Amino acid sequence: QVQLAESGGGLVQAGGSLRLSCAASGGTFSSYDMAWFRQTPGKEREFVAAISRSGGSTYYVASMKGRFTISRDNAKNTVYLQMNSLKPEDTAVYFCAADPIGPTATMRYRSLEVWGQGTQVTVSS
Repeated sequence: QVQLAESGGGLVQAGGSLRLSCAASGGTFSSYDMAWFRQTPGKEREFVAAISRSGGSTYYVASMKGRFTISRDNAKNTVYLQMNSLKPEDTAVYFCAADPIGPTATMRYRSLEVWGQGTQVTVSS
């Protein structure tokens, strides 16, 4: 099955932007729906966004829609999360996840098996 590796996290000031990347290897990337989640210490992992295999459908948690954009490049086996207008409350470890089953819209509710190791995003005020 596919393996995932996130990158692009770091320290940014409030109002700034970051683009996270999640590179997939060892599988057929275009056969997987992809999603981003985030987690802060002591809290459950939180859904951020998901994208279908073709990239034609995207889903966001309401509070992040308009600031965050998920996209993918199947030729590069990579999914991205563009994060704009960052706030201190966006500070978290961000994880990508892959799902070969679908549907994309329910990724936020299901137990997913394929995860990356996470990348830390810290937004300073």
